Amino acid sequence: MFKKNTKSFIKYGCFIAIIGAVILFGTDIYVKHKAGDAISSEEALLQSKEKADAILVLGAQVKPDGTPCLMLKERLNTGIQLYKEGAADRIIMSGDHGSDDYDEVNAMKSYAIDQGVPSECIFMDHAGFSTYDSIYRAKEIFQAKSLVVVTQEYHLYRAVYDAMAFDLNVRGVPCDTAVYKGDTYRKSREVLARLKDVGFTLVKPEPALLGDTISLSDSGDVTNDKGNTDS
Repeated sequence: MFKKNTKSFIKYGCFIAIIGAVILFGTDIYVKHKAGDAISSEEALLQSKEKADAILVLGAQVKPDGTPCLMLKERLNTGIQLYKEGAADRIIMSGDHGSDDYDEVNAMKSYAIDQGVPSECIFMDHAGFSTYDSIYRAKEIFQAKSLVVVTQEYHLYRAVYDAMAFDLNVRGVPCDTAVYKGDTYRKSREVLARLKDVGFTLVKPEPALLGDTISLSDSGDVTNDKGNTDS
C-alpha cells in the first residue's frame, strides 16, 4: 500500500510539475511575442518620427554614495539621448524611493540634469516599486497615453506588455551596451516575473501608493522633494 501511494504521489507530482512548466514557459513565450513588435532600436524609433507623451526610464540600484549603478546609467543615457533627439519632451524617472535612506529617483534626475536635461522636463515617480507599479502610475498619476519605455532588453518585454495591457501606445527601446555579472540569474528570474505580471494585468490591482494626478504639461519640478534645480 505504501509503495502504491508513493507511486501515485510521484505520478501526480510529475503531472503538476509538467503543467506548471507549460504555464510558466508558455506565458514567457506569449509575453515576448506580444511585446516584441513594439520594441525597436533607438535609431528605428527616431526614424519613425513618433513623439510620445513621455520617456519612461525604469529605476535600478543606486550605490551607497547615491550615484546610479552601471545598469541604471545605461537606462538613463538612452533615455536622455531619446529626449535630446525629440522622442518626447518629458522624462518620467520611476523608481524606489520608499525610505529616506534609499532613493533611486533623485539620483536619476540629478544625473539627467548633469547631462543637460532641464529640471522642469524631468518628472519623478517616487513610488515605482515594481515594473507594474511604474506602468500603472504612468497612466493613472501622470495621465500618459503614449510612452517610450527604456530598460535592458530582458526586462523590456514585460514592461512593454504591461503598458499594452493598460491600453497605452507604447514603444520600447533597449539600452544594452554591456554584459553584467548575474545576467543569467536576472533573465531566469524574469521568466517568473512575466508570469506574475500577466496575472496582475488581468486583475489590475492598485499599486501600494497612488496619489493625486500630475499633468505632464506642468513643470516636472512639482515632483521635487529635495530642491532639484536646473543647474
